[in-house]
Amino acid sequence: VEFHIFRLDDARMAPGDAGQPGQPPQVSLLSHGYQYLTEQRYDQMEPALEIIRRDILALGLPLRSVEIEFGPSQCEFTFQPRSGLEPADNMVLFRSAVKQIARRHGYHATFMCRPRLPNVFASGWHLHQSLTSRTSGENLFVTKDPGEILSALGRGYLAGLLAHARALAVFSTPTINGYKRYRSYSLAPDRAIWGRDNRGVMIRVLGGADDPATRLENRIGEPAANPYLYMASQILAGLDGVDRSLDPGSSADTPYEAQADLLPRSLSEAIEALRDDEFFREKLTAQFVDYYVHIKKAEIERFQAEVSDWEHREYFEMF
Repeated sequence: VEFHIFRLDDARMAPGDAGQPGQPPQVSLLSHGYQYLTEQRYDQMEPALEIIRRDILALGLPLRSVEIEFGPSQCEFTFQPRSGLEPADNMVLFRSAVKQIARRHGYHATFMCRPRLPNVFASGWHLHQSLTSRTSGENLFVTKDPGEILSALGRGYLAGLLAHARALAVFSTPTINGYKRYRSYSLAPDRAIWGRDNRGVMIRVLGGADDPATRLENRIGEPAANPYLYMASQILAGLDGVDRSLDPGSSADTPYEAQADLLPRSLSEAIEALRDDEFFREKLTAQFVDYYVHIKKAEIERFQAEVSDWEHREYFEMF
């Protein structure tokens, strides 16, 4: 999961700053980002990262790595794979703990996908997944065929994720802000395609013949997603592909030029895709889908009631 850690300059705690929600804090950067040609950015962020790393391990979370991401003040924490509900529980605990730990030490951590700050990059939540045998513990995505990257079951699961990509987007990216991330040539997906170890696709396939670490990395999600709905939608869609023996097609080597269904460009488009999807209406029940669409429409209406900076610049002086 990618997120940002900033230095907290002003918490904006005057009574006039309160509200539902209140005024966001004023922050400054811990690093300028763009660190791919230097190792110095980690040293700039290490004091904050070390505090969070220490306390996350003390909570018993299965931390695997701590990395500096491409954008200013942006980092990525990865976790060891776990089964069932545990990864979702861990994500809820992780987000809550990181924000509280950071605040206690004078930092502001945010899992907002694309903060409205100059030069800041969007953050994603890349969900790695595989199926294992209940009896043997064997990874069922692994193929014995050296000419293939996935087993037949794995290919069906992959195809299910692609087939339901538009309808499940609202679970992986449930905020208005999250759809600012789906941009071409940005290392974020913009269409329902897969590729072999390609970071521009929606589903990055890792592994190969006899590789026990074979898995799918769905790069569609934002870090603010509800982990239970995100993971449940993946499982339902993937298993539908297995049940129907769907074919995912060939790997996309040029992800931003491939012919495929585009991901929703807005939360409005995403909830329409979910509302009209008979598969999720059956599996999640129509009552749940209708309620979820209802609360997301209310969120959009609150957003549309506000006058944005773009509107003010566009119309205030011209007309």
